[in-house]
Amino acid sequence: MNLKKITIIALLVVVQAAAVLPPASAQAAAASGNTPVVVQGEVVQQDGAAKSYTKKLAAPTQTAPNETTGEAANSVADPAASTNVQPSPNEQSPANPIETEGNMPTDTQTPDDSSATPVDGTETTEPPTDEETVPAAQNPATTPTAPSTGTPTKTPNATTPTVPTFDASTTLGTDKLVLMINGNKMYQDGQTYTAAQPMAAKDGVSYIAVRSFVNRVGLKLTYDAKTKETVITKGKDELRFKLGTDTYTVNGVPTKMKGTSYQEKSTFMVPLTSITQALGIPYKIDYKAKTITLTISSKPTASFTVSPEKIIAGETVVTYTTKSESPSGYDIVDERWEGRQDVFTDPGTYTITYSVQDSKGQWSDPYSQTVTVEAPNQPPVAQFTTDKEVYRMGEPVNYTDQSYDPDGNLPEANSRVWENQKGAYFVSGPQTITLTVTDEDGATDTFTKTITVTDEVLYTQDEYNALFVPIGSKFLFDGGSVPSMQKVARYDTLGDVTLYRSNSPESVFGTGKLYEDTINGKVRFMVHHANYTKKRVTMYVVATNNNATPATIQTLDSGFGGPSPFATAAGKVSVQRYHQSVIDGKQRTTITLQPGESKVILTDLNKVPMADKTVISLIADVDASQPITYSTLMVDTDVDPIEAAKTLTTAPRDGVHNRGTYPLATKIIDVFEPVGGPTPTKLIIGDNKDDLNLTGVDAPNNLPESNLGNFGVLYKIHLDKVAPNTLITFNGRGGKYAGWIVVNGQLVELSAQSMGLVGSALNTSSEAGVVYRTGNSTESVDLEFTPAPGSNLSVNLIFSQMPALKQ
Repeated sequence: MNLKKITIIALLVVVQAAAVLPPASAQAAAASGNTPVVVQGEVVQQDGAAKSYTKKLAAPTQTAPNETTGEAANSVADPAASTNVQPSPNEQSPANPIETEGNMPTDTQTPDDSSATPVDGTETTEPPTDEETVPAAQNPATTPTAPSTGTPTKTPNATTPTVPTFDASTTLGTDKLVLMINGNKMYQDGQTYTAAQPMAAKDGVSYIAVRSFVNRVGLKLTYDAKTKETVITKGKDELRFKLGTDTYTVNGVPTKMKGTSYQEKSTFMVPLTSITQALGIPYKIDYKAKTITLTISSKPTASFTVSPEKIIAGETVVTYTTKSESPSGYDIVDERWEGRQDVFTDPGTYTITYSVQDSKGQWSDPYSQTVTVEAPNQPPVAQFTTDKEVYRMGEPVNYTDQSYDPDGNLPEANSRVWENQKGAYFVSGPQTITLTVTDEDGATDTFTKTITVTDEVLYTQDEYNALFVPIGSKFLFDGGSVPSMQKVARYDTLGDVTLYRSNSPESVFGTGKLYEDTINGKVRFMVHHANYTKKRVTMYVVATNNNATPATIQTLDSGFGGPSPFATAAGKVSVQRYHQSVIDGKQRTTITLQPGESKVILTDLNKVPMADKTVISLIADVDASQPITYSTLMVDTDVDPIEAAKTLTTAPRDGVHNRGTYPLATKIIDVFEPVGGPTPTKLIIGDNKDDLNLTGVDAPNNLPESNLGNFGVLYKIHLDKVAPNTLITFNGRGGKYAGWIVVNGQLVELSAQSMGLVGSALNTSSEAGVVYRTGNSTESVDLEFTPAPGSNLSVNLIFSQMPALKQ
């Protein structure tokens, strides 16, 4: 071989080696132990610290003789052969674009800005397009796409770095989308797709080609020519992007992006996480494989509700209310049910499943509910017996209720209605008694029985009442005989508690402060008002410490009734709860007020706003360590009571009802002489003669006041000697009375509805409520009583001897 020929061959070898060897920067990385990786025709330099950059490879001039076309070179590069290779003039310096949105990885491509189209935000009619290519038919793991810059040359002594690939046939599920970092390949459901532009890193933010990404995620993309916005929708969510801006709207709310949208070769590019974060699309990063795997859900969703809640076999027509939607906005075109029945014929437990299909052919995950179908209701059975079939007049009739419900228990309240049921009969002849029972489903049954009453008299009506009417019930008697009854001798003393009575104006026609006073020590509140403001209001008691040192307030006992449209009902409940609170002693609380501080106390009063024409009633005892200013307020529901107490003036009182501050508001009555002999006697309460009204002052007006009816006064009555077989009854003398009384520690109603008598109150002066009966020996009896707001005073306690029992 001549010298000229040898020289030409050597020159060709050098040129070929220079064409395939990596640039100097890549070779240096290899020398330091970091192997470059080729991704879609780009060399990605990894330095082990999540920092990388990309270089463009120069196109090879020719294929090495031993290279197999379409395959990546695997030979090891000769360092000496590449020492003279220099970076291209267009090559950029290494970048470190660490994205700060969420948990996005460092992007490993620095875009070549010299080739990017300048963005000025002046797009007019059409958005940038970025149509993806048809899915690749080949498996990229075995036949990768050749880089656009040419095929690397393979030589025995040099190897182009391996191109990272992803096996598109890998089973990830239809809800996975794999993106190549810095690449334009996307993998989904075993198919390979090519985006119009590769994922790019710009100023530390990862950008994606919008349309290519949206098509794969199953979103809907439109362009709003009027606002010049690209619109992405997923179900009810809407994202709007504008070219050249760093904000977008999420369901109408302006939201900041980490970067500015731009156009790259007619392709609209936006930050990846602007979409994933707004739509809640989770993703996972594999730094080694340089992939981002997104979990998407384009399947429709389905659900349903069943009504009514109670389903009876063979009777109930079941209504199914469905709900379905496509997160991608596709139409729902089909549905599928399993286990659905409009009328279930048999009782039991059933599982019902519902699925829907969208216009893309995707079925939702099945949605299931379990329903319980009950057997048809069986009506109750009414049944009772009497202890005899034949009775004398006035002889007690004992009833045994044997009613039952085959498929449950009969409720106690309002489930039984008696007709002609009496404790005794005072007319001879047949007496027909009827019982009707009703179960929880409204089914009824009626049972009737007839007994015979003879002409023989065992007890008269008065004798029977005195002996057998239950405690807490009432009976009729000769009310006209009460005024002439002898009064028992009494010894009254007063307990050291101050009454704060807020009861005027009783009917309140305008909001404001209703009463106020400063009181030290033990205080009993009696608050009773009706709302006639024509709107909803709230009642408060505000306590203010105007002292120079802290003060404590202990709530001892409290009873609240209402709001109720009936004054007697609210008053009766407040008395019942107050007495029960005294018996239980479980509602006691303590608060501390700093100097100048105000707090709302007795908070049962303000728990529920008052509707128009309703009444509230409160009785409560507190004990304060220092003088405290108490204010009663009726204000609009949105008013701050603490501030209102500082500024409101006290409303004028009405001309009938009472308010005021009264010292010594506990009355202790001792009766030492025997009561309950052959001649009936009485103890009078609240008449302002035998039982004088308390006197006090209307504090806001500084005027003397008399506590008419002694409402708010607690009476503690001790009967030292009550004769054997004595009946103690309660008789209202001023009008209707509904309340409670405590007898030897037991709460007794005044008075429960009785056989043959209407209502649960003493309606007239000829009705007496049974309070107590003594046994066969002398007893001492202790009573506690406070007049019920809304009722009428005066009242009498009557002591009479019961007749002897007969056989």
